[in-house]
Amino acid sequence: MELKLYLQMLQRSWWIVLLTALAALCIALLAAYFLPPKFRSSTRLIVSPNLTAITDEREVVNAIEALDKRSIISTYAEVINSGRVYDETTASLGIPSEVLEDYTYSTVVLPDANILEFSVEGPNPELVALIANNVGSRAIEFITNLYTSYNIDILDVAPVPDSPISPQPLRDSILAFGLGLVIGAVLAIIREQLRLPFEQLLQRSVMDRLSSAFTRRHFNRVMGEFLPTNTGGAALGLIRLNGLQGVIETLPQPLAQQILRSSTDMLRNELRGYDSVGRWNDNTFSVFLPNTTGKGAVTVLGRIQLALSKPLRINEDGETLHLEPSVGVADVGNNENSTTLIGRAEQALDEAGKEESRMYLFKANPFLSI
Repeated sequence: MELKLYLQMLQRSWWIVLLTALAALCIALLAAYFLPPKFRSSTRLIVSPNLTAITDEREVVNAIEALDKRSIISTYAEVINSGRVYDETTASLGIPSEVLEDYTYSTVVLPDANILEFSVEGPNPELVALIANNVGSRAIEFITNLYTSYNIDILDVAPVPDSPISPQPLRDSILAFGLGLVIGAVLAIIREQLRLPFEQLLQRSVMDRLSSAFTRRHFNRVMGEFLPTNTGGAALGLIRLNGLQGVIETLPQPLAQQILRSSTDMLRNELRGYDSVGRWNDNTFSVFLPNTTGKGAVTVLGRIQLALSKPLRINEDGETLHLEPSVGVADVGNNENSTTLIGRAEQALDEAGKEESRMYLFKANPFLSI
């Protein structure tokens, strides 16, 4: 289930994964183009007991055991890797110190072998090979003067490299693209996890939690954004569910939610896609009808009133609730604001409760009953 959820997150934010991978690929290609090449050359040295310097068989055995314990070979590695040997070698070669700033060196002991590998990295292939071979030779001279019980000899000379170790455009591009996919997937998942709480918060400010209609604040904002550019008229209907007055607050929340959402669904079923439904207060809904005259709104809200007048089943035992809707309708002309429209609709709703039809249309003074 969690894997499916993550896949859905990646599917929704696939563009982040793709853009991140392409960005990583471009960075790798630019780096391969602009960065100077770096070469590596290595020389290998082998360490063995000096049988000519050891006359006692017991000393030969001890020398072999010392090699097996890696203490001698590790000491030799530190000597070769020392700054003293490296600096003396480069000084004897006459290499300026500013040139050496671009070069690095290291010594490693090969696993399960008495072999040392000294490597030099830098921008000049001939120079890295020259330094590696000369450091190896000087290290042999230095170590031979200190330890006579062991021989250290060059096993492989450092060759002049014919291709750089970096950058390698094809390899670097593949690795960068793969890394970009991974990073992009992580960013996509993080975005989705941050987006969901934000959308829930946004929805909470827009949608009424119980009825799933617009909140009154958002409903007013919708009207306020439409009316300044209104050229085709608009109408506002307020529908008071008298059967819920004084009852909705005492009902269990699941039942109250069921009743209010059923009412919202009935409203939406009779409206156009661009009409808006809001919860005006505890037992009153609002309907905003753009590009609609007052008489046209009466026709629409008449159908809604009829639908809401039918008994609403509230449980499996067949118990019903009568919503008893009253409807107040008002329309607005050009250059009139939402405050005017709301005032007319609220007055119409107050008058609707006095008439048998329970509907009033505010057209002029006095009210005209429907």
